[in-house]
Amino acid sequence: MLTLILLCLVVAVLIALSAFFSGSETALTGASKARLHQLERQGEPAAKRANALLQDPEALIGAILLANNLVNILASALATSLFIALVGEAGVLLATLIMTLLVVIFAEVLPKTYAIRHADKVALRVAGFVVWLIVVTRPVVRAIQAVVQFALWAIGDRPDPDARRDEAEEELRGAIELHTDAEDEEAREARDMLRSILDLSDVAVEEVMTHRRNVAMIDIDQSPQDIVTQVVESPYTRLPLFSSDPDNIVGILHAKELLRALRAQQGDAERLDIRALAAEPWFIPSSTSLTDQLQNFRRKRAHFAVVVDEYGGLEGIITLEDILEEIVGDIDDETDVIKAAGVTEVGDGSYVVEGSVTIRDLNRQFDWNLPDDDASTVAGLVLYEARLIPEVGQVFNFHGFTFKVLERQRLQITSLQIWPDQILERSPASPPELL
Repeated sequence: MLTLILLCLVVAVLIALSAFFSGSETALTGASKARLHQLERQGEPAAKRANALLQDPEALIGAILLANNLVNILASALATSLFIALVGEAGVLLATLIMTLLVVIFAEVLPKTYAIRHADKVALRVAGFVVWLIVVTRPVVRAIQAVVQFALWAIGDRPDPDARRDEAEEELRGAIELHTDAEDEEAREARDMLRSILDLSDVAVEEVMTHRRNVAMIDIDQSPQDIVTQVVESPYTRLPLFSSDPDNIVGILHAKELLRALRAQQGDAERLDIRALAAEPWFIPSSTSLTDQLQNFRRKRAHFAVVVDEYGGLEGIITLEDILEEIVGDIDDETDVIKAAGVTEVGDGSYVVEGSVTIRDLNRQFDWNLPDDDASTVAGLVLYEARLIPEVGQVFNFHGFTFKVLERQRLQITSLQIWPDQILERSPASPPELL
């Protein structure tokens, strides 16, 4: 009788150990890496141990699974012996049923449910013991890992570092979306900024630069007095200087440098040497990503660059403010020329949009998912998808939206009306039939 009671106690202890291993696995794999990292920086030793375990997930999982299966099998074997002693051969079936229920409920579902609800707290508590478990089981775990790696190699599975980097970025994007409250305006703004930071490496400067037709430039061959007048009347502090041809940028004139020189000459503009005051222009290719250009601005401690195409022709200018606006949205100050947003909501749920409005701005403002891989503006997207120069009044449907061309200047689409498809499904009114 004493032996049977002892066997019951041993089985109970083994089930408890199985519950511990199951909960530890769930907690350590489900804990917030970001929070554990922050706790480690604050000097929490348990967080340091947990982070060390997560650095080698294969060893962690191998040790826990080895221990968990060992105690489960041992508990089942002892329980079978116990029930055979009590009821004979039928004890095998009885032990299987009872142990299955006990293991599933008390060694799997219960501890894992608790660990999921309190992953960070449980991970910190079990990290120290799991470290010792890995040390004890290391020889066996390494042998198991070798067999597993050989089997994976045999079936053609190879680790791909590039795929892991892409997965890490997708995980970060998913975390941003997951932890954003759609009803919280401040949270949405934070989400949009974080999205934009991740997108910087995928956006070229040509997509956010000020196009050459909108760049305020000054002909350096004019008289110094005329140049001073243009600088004073301009809302910009840095102005490109060209000679003979707007493509021939010869310098960048800073308004503050000009005013300092003008004061030194007691206000006599004709005595100014404009070329000597101008800084050397910094030319960059239009294909440069915003991430690279931001780093370049920091290294050169500059705020202004001239964008050129592959043939050296002027395409536009890019400033540090342009890149920052991609992250935080428009930044207007008292000297800015305030421009219309370019989007007007119509009563039927559609939007009238200027052709120059960027797809990223529309996606950020309305939480749309229009692709911007092949075009940066909404007009460019219509041209790319239509594969022709549309006429005024033509209507197209793609990517879950209907687009109607409202205005066109020569070959440039200047205004469109856009209906999200879900609006059309709910509204009795509909745009003209597709042409």
